[in-house]
Amino acid sequence: MSARIFSPAKTAMQSGKAKTGFWVLEFDPEQPRKIDPLMGYTSSGDMKSQIRLTFETQEEAVAYARRNGIAFRVQEPKDARRRQISYAENFRYDRKIPWTH
Repeated sequence: MSARIFSPAKTAMQSGKAKTGFWVLEFDPEQPRKIDPLMGYTSSGDMKSQIRLTFETQEEAVAYARRNGIAFRVQEPKDARRRQISYAENFRYDRKIPWTH
C-alpha cells in the first residue's frame, strides 16, 4: 500500500487560484482496472482508489502517512511559466509570422 502526496493544479476552466494550495494524499491502485465486456464500463475492486484525503500543508500529509505506516512519495508542484504578452503585439510591423485574418 503506497500513496502519492501532491498539490493539485488549477483546472483548465479556472482563471483564478480558487480550490488550489492544499495537499492531497491518494492511494496508488493495487489492482488494474477492468473493462466490463457487456456495458464497457471501467471498474476496479480496489476500494482504496476511492479515498482522497486533503490537508492544509505538505507537512500534515507527510505526518499522517508516517503515523499510519503508509509508504508515500511527494510530488512537488510545478511553477507556472507565463509569458507576458499584450494585444498590441499582434499588430507589430516586425513580427516573425505575419498576422492576417
